[in-house]
Amino acid sequence: MPHQKTYAAAFVDALLDSMSDDRMVTLIGSAPLGLGPERHLTEELRHQYPDRVLDPPTAEGGVASVGAGAAMAGARPFVDLLTGSFVYLAWTQIVNEAANGHYMSGGKLQVPVTYHCLEGVRGAGAPQHSQSPHAMLWNAPGVEIVIPSMASDVYGLIRTAIASPNPTMIFSHAKILGIESDVPPSRAPIPFGKADIKRPGRDVTIVALSICVHHALEASVELAEEGIEAEVIDPRTLVPFDEETILASVKRTGRLVIADEVPQRASAASEIAATVVERGFDYLKAPISRITRPDTPIPFSPALEQSLIPSARKIAEASRALCMYRG
Repeated sequence: MPHQKTYAAAFVDALLDSMSDDRMVTLIGSAPLGLGPERHLTEELRHQYPDRVLDPPTAEGGVASVGAGAAMAGARPFVDLLTGSFVYLAWTQIVNEAANGHYMSGGKLQVPVTYHCLEGVRGAGAPQHSQSPHAMLWNAPGVEIVIPSMASDVYGLIRTAIASPNPTMIFSHAKILGIESDVPPSRAPIPFGKADIKRPGRDVTIVALSICVHHALEASVELAEEGIEAEVIDPRTLVPFDEETILASVKRTGRLVIADEVPQRASAASEIAATVVERGFDYLKAPISRITRPDTPIPFSPALEQSLIPSARKIAEASRALCMYRG
């Protein structure tokens, strides 16, 4: 029977089991859960594998280089880059080195490194600690991109990432670490490129990423009370990306809302919308609606911050409007 577990606990379980199964798995960076109340859970990793939990200096570019080099040499490092905003300091190592190693070696090298960061608007993080770089990385071929939203997904996705022969970047939203969800007892890996329908529906499709999955599910409950059945889809991975599940849903509902907590221009929401227009334009009964951040820095003020980011209310309003659209 499924049981409740927090995202953070399932995250640590995945690392523990991966390190147990393969002695080449190491953790570089001892605070993958940040500095919040879940941080203590990582102490079990240090307790069980003291020689495979490394505390690097605050030098994201160097740490990312060590991870890529170790992977090329046969190890399977899990490298924590702390905050999403700090990933930019390791951009060259991820995009130019890890992502291209297999191709530029003529297939002789594999780069099985897993990078991780806590991204998103965390609360009074201001512009320099509120970045979500997953959309930018989607423009860099060669890196698998994983965006878990729940405890039920993060375990299986991490297991798949660590076992993958390819470089993988996992983005965890800073606000979902303590959220509980049902976790299956099987502890099975989850294949990449398979979206999950979190809630079936017939009237409108809501594709949501990361924390926006939680907002979308909350909105779907509100909409159901009004007789609108929203189908909530979590892509779970951007590379590879499951176009078919989303297209099949839009074909049933005829309406699409996409929620992604990044600035709107060149966001994941934009790419998903373009894909649906290219491959499923005839399915649409109404224009596609994107719920994102505006193209502006995130202010320090919590009140201003909340006014800018996606919410259940905004998703519900957009879904309601599409269902009333008469063209």
